[in-house]
Amino acid sequence: MNAEATMQKACLVTGSTGRNGAGSAIVRWFAKKGWRVVVNYSRDTQAAEAVAAECAALGAADVLVAKADVTSDEACRAMAAEIERRWGRLDVLVNNAAVTTFNDHKNLDGLSFDDFQRVFAVNVSGAYVATRAVAALLRRTGNASVVNMSSVGGLRGTGSSMAYAASKSALNAMTFSFARVLAPEVRVNALLPGFIEGDWLVNGMGRARYESVRAALIAKNPLKSVQTPDEIAEAIWWLVNGPAALTGELIQLDAGGRLVV
Repeated sequence: MNAEATMQKACLVTGSTGRNGAGSAIVRWFAKKGWRVVVNYSRDTQAAEAVAAECAALGAADVLVAKADVTSDEACRAMAAEIERRWGRLDVLVNNAAVTTFNDHKNLDGLSFDDFQRVFAVNVSGAYVATRAVAALLRRTGNASVVNMSSVGGLRGTGSSMAYAASKSALNAMTFSFARVLAPEVRVNALLPGFIEGDWLVNGMGRARYESVRAALIAKNPLKSVQTPDEIAEAIWWLVNGPAALTGELIQLDAGGRLVV
């Protein structure tokens, strides 16, 4: 690896293949900046290859497509080893992979024990396992960053289901823990979006409810908007490249929705 290549920074975004989603927007954003990027996925190889092609076309220094289920410690460690072999460094990890079970919070019988297990396995344990797998690479960089994709639901007990809200609250707590443990070489923060436009919510809520909720939020939010995947990517970029003293923070990005009384 030549001296010029070692200066090229590398970013891993877990769950970065969703169509019109935040994960693919984030990895494309870093690609546009000329970074090396890892397109991580667990099932859909075709979608991963499509995102990788987009990243290459946008100017990524290099693109690695890595199949790894974040609930598998073995798979995450293998992905970390592949990154080390290919580039010898990792500068940024974005823990974006997440799942939910859409269920009205009032419907207590709508969530099973298995629903909770699945949501926590990906949203909490998955972020832990992925971070642990690449911790040594991040520390070696000496000025690295981890961003956990959380949710305002983790603060308010709202969102797609009670299991999802609880998992994001746990992820917030883990953000504090990792910020202490990985300092001073690695900064760890969390981004807490509100409603993000895109297919993930459309598919989970149904088109009619999606449009109704979106319109209601735009009407009441102080900034009269909801979030787009590109706005999430821009915020992640700021967290990675912003104030060097920023760590252990939960940054809300909800068009001022938290201010509504």
